[in-house]
Amino acid sequence: MLVLIVHSIRDGRLTFKVQVVPRSSRSEVAGEHDGSLRVRVSAAPVEGAANKELTQVLAKAFKVSRNAVSIVSGQNSRLKQVSIEGVSSSALSALAKS
Repeated sequence: MLVLIVHSIRDGRLTFKVQVVPRSSRSEVAGEHDGSLRVRVSAAPVEGAANKELTQVLAKAFKVSRNAVSIVSGQNSRLKQVSIEGVSSSALSALAKS
């Protein structure tokens, strides 16, 4: 059962949880896990490299610019809260099912 928690949709920004798996063999969106969108990144969590790659992966997946993606909380954690401008909750649900 797919249960993805959308924290809010306000002023055209979708906010939701992301679970990051650093040092993966490739960078990709890996679907839903425990109510969060699971994203694998090949970068190590050193000096913000994994966060930078996370924003690039999400921007590509949602077809928005990198500036539209921001990490709201969890800068130094695997569980983050991310906000993306200009996307709908249905786009998030479709991406989580893949």
